Amino acid sequence: MSEERSTENLASNKVTNAISLKEAQRWAKRWSKEEGNYNKHQQVHAFLIPKKDVLEVLVEGIDAVRAYIGVDDNGVEKLMIVGTKFDSSTGIYVDMISQGDGVNKEVDGIYDFTEPCPPACDPKSPMFK
Repeated sequence: MSEERSTENLASNKVTNAISLKEAQRWAKRWSKEEGNYNKHQQVHAFLIPKKDVLEVLVEGIDAVRAYIGVDDNGVEKLMIVGTKFDSSTGIYVDMISQGDGVNKEVDGIYDFTEPCPPACDPKSPMFK
């Protein structure tokens, strides 16, 4: 997991835990293609979400957060976090994802440094079985 985001970076809105839209789409497709059956992921109980990811999406002025499931290039299950804004004319929370160039990860607004549980678990948690 990456280091905690500094207060200076929060104040300057510098995004450090972002992935590109292209990468997020690849991960989501891999999840659906390789593990189209939800029950095949029985080993993943939860995801550890670093404070850094939450803070970065919160400073976008969001109304809600949506999480997408994917599998990264190393075969690790991931939760990708996207800020949303409520559109009162449609009643839909719209993803705040710009169509970036695939290189500038900060532009796309998709955050991920999550870690699946296991191994990032609290074995004493009443939620962990």
